Amino acid sequence: MTTQTLNQTPAVRSGRRGVLSRRSIAISVGVLFFVQMLTAMFGTSMIQSFVDGDTTARPTAGVLLMMCSGIAVVGIGLLMYQVLKDVNQRLAFWYPVLRIIELTVSAVCGVYLLTQLQVVPNHLLWVYIPTGIGGLILTYLLYVSRLVPRFIAVLGLVGYATFLVAVPLDLLGVLNMNEGAGMLVLAPGGLFEFVFMPIWLIAKGFAPASTVKKGA
Repeated sequence: MTTQTLNQTPAVRSGRRGVLSRRSIAISVGVLFFVQMLTAMFGTSMIQSFVDGDTTARPTAGVLLMMCSGIAVVGIGLLMYQVLKDVNQRLAFWYPVLRIIELTVSAVCGVYLLTQLQVVPNHLLWVYIPTGIGGLILTYLLYVSRLVPRFIAVLGLVGYATFLVAVPLDLLGVLNMNEGAGMLVLAPGGLFEFVFMPIWLIAKGFAPASTVKKGA
C-alpha cells in the first residue's frame, strides 16, 4: 500500500466506494431491464398461445417466465431506491412498493391460470396499473434529478402516461393494447425500458452524485 493511499481521508475512500456502488447499481438495473422485458415477452406469448387453444402451449412455463420478469422488476425497484432516495426519499419509497405490487398481481394471475386453466379477464391490464404509476414516479425523479439525460426521462414520462390513459380505454373496449393501433401506445415505454434506459445505464451509468438535483 502506498503512502498516498495511506494518507487518503476516510471521506475520500468512502466517496470512491460510493462511485463504484452507483456504477454497479446502474449496470445491474440495465441488465435487469433487459431480463424483465425478454422474460415478459416470452411468458406472455406462451400464455396467449394457450388461451388461443394451442395444445402444445405450456402455460406453466409461461407463468414461470412471468414470475422471473416480476422478480427482475422488484430487483429494479429495490436497486433504484438506493439512488432515488437521495432525490426525494418519500416519493422514491413508493417505486419499489409499486413494483412489489406488480409482482403480486402477476403471481395471483399466474396461480389462477394454473389452477383454473383460464386467465383472469384483462389480466395484463391489472398488471399494467402499478407498472404505469411506478414508471411515472421513476421517470419524474429521473427528470428532476438529471440522473440520466432528460430526453430519456421525458420518453419514459410520455410512455407511462400514455400507458395509464390506455388502460381504462382498453377496459372500456375503446382500443385493444394487444393488437393493431392499440399496440402503438406501448412503443414509447418499450423504447424507454428496452433501449434507451438500459443501454445508457450499462454504458454510462448515473450522473455523478455531485451534479444530482434534489426533487421537490
